Amino acid sequence: MANVKRHEFDVLVIGAGIAGLTTAIHLADSGKTVCVINRAFDAEESNTRYAQGGIIWWGEDDSPELLRRDIDEAGDEVGRKGAIRILAEEGGPLVESFLIRRLKIPFDSDVHGHIHRTAEAAHSRPRIIHVTDQTGAAIQTALTREATSHPNIRILPGMTAVELVSTTFHSRKRGSIYGSTKILGAYVLDRNTGDVLSMLASYTVIASGGIGALYKYSTNPEGARGDGIALAERAGAHVINMEYVQFHPTAFRRDGCASFLISEAVRGEGGVLLNQHGERFMKKYRADLMELAPRDEVARAIASEMQTEKIPNVWLDCTPIQSKGVDLAKRFPKIFEQCLAFGVDIRKEPIPVSPAAHYLCGGIRADKWGRTNLVDLYAVGEASCTGLHGANRLASTSLEEGLVWGKRAAENIAGSFSREDMDDWQIPDWDETLVTEKSLPAWIAAKAACLKEVMWETAGIVRTEADLSRGWEELSLMKIEVERLYRRTKLADELVGLRNMIHCGLLVIEQARRNRVSSGCHFRADG
Repeated sequence: MANVKRHEFDVLVIGAGIAGLTTAIHLADSGKTVCVINRAFDAEESNTRYAQGGIIWWGEDDSPELLRRDIDEAGDEVGRKGAIRILAEEGGPLVESFLIRRLKIPFDSDVHGHIHRTAEAAHSRPRIIHVTDQTGAAIQTALTREATSHPNIRILPGMTAVELVSTTFHSRKRGSIYGSTKILGAYVLDRNTGDVLSMLASYTVIASGGIGALYKYSTNPEGARGDGIALAERAGAHVINMEYVQFHPTAFRRDGCASFLISEAVRGEGGVLLNQHGERFMKKYRADLMELAPRDEVARAIASEMQTEKIPNVWLDCTPIQSKGVDLAKRFPKIFEQCLAFGVDIRKEPIPVSPAAHYLCGGIRADKWGRTNLVDLYAVGEASCTGLHGANRLASTSLEEGLVWGKRAAENIAGSFSREDMDDWQIPDWDETLVTEKSLPAWIAAKAACLKEVMWETAGIVRTEADLSRGWEELSLMKIEVERLYRRTKLADELVGLRNMIHCGLLVIEQARRNRVSSGCHFRADG
């Protein structure tokens, strides 16, 4: 890529997790040239990599109808019925044909040699298959290997999307501003050289993940800052349901220690939640489902216990799992290793846990093929909002959504493909003539830390109008400062990220203020 600032592909995919790579592989199979960019320097870094629990296959005495009902009920019955049906009917067969047969993911087996299926919250059947507690990492490795070896795919790590190239905002062709907005790729920051490249493409797919990194406590990697959502919204894409931010009930919490996910599967296998008195407190909140109630309910129950008892966390006891003869170190090796590194032996003592930002149920509005309202712009995975999740995500539907809509978007693009004449659109290269200053990494880091605190305190598990208004005011003032800096400063990944975090934070708060009805993971104490 050295010294060449303009590139052209059939399709540009922004994001290299399960949604982006599934899209890329199926497009490449159809003969299209695909460029996949990843802002991380590690080609395998993505939200997918951190998914622990598993992916939905199918269970004994199971059916698409049962899965449809579970997804709909977990989502508080505000999801899109068509999207729910698509996943329930197409997910299982695609897991089998693509993940099991083609990619040969080594899913765990039971004593009889059959793929092991476990239970997770709000599922009416044990239908989750897994690779110990590192399912996402196993899938990510296999997908990256498959994509890297494909002659029609080019994966470029260390590349940050800065702005979508659109006919409305960038084309110098006379009259283009009066037509429908067509997306023609993106301006991309090469983090190695500092250059901004013109990555032009006939079709663009956003698969950049969610917004977990906007919060002080999160199960997500630092790259989950809403880049693709912010880019799309600024270009004119419709962004919806941003108030529905799911908080995972159980993330490791101890002062001075990094927060990390404690999989839903730990409770699915029999782990129980305890308060400081050693009581199994979920019986006060959902005696029928206990620890396997929907995530939003478990998260609020834990938050309530913490607030009532004035404690920083509750505890997750794994001894009931051991009593069934399960070796915790083998079933949950990554969790066991991480907890032990912070002085907690899960075989002997409970894990200190509390809720953390986990998954965005909203995003860029996309139809059943991943199409957005902008011409030739698609959105798949967590960055999109197909309506599948409604107000709250059912456990282990996230990887499957990326898989299903990645394939669907690829099929739609391949089936309707029309190559753009980029010369005709007269797209200019990135203009840095007004840049007069260098980036300020310490200032940017301080602002990002402040934003995370604001989001946690004002747009967290329980919301009120007063808190949301305070958050809106603080982020609005921060936006003015950052936009002023952005206009005159040499671009850096951290500055691009902070700008996008503020943009998405305001979207969350504004849509949460607009929606005064508590539903799923959007809970208003004054609703």
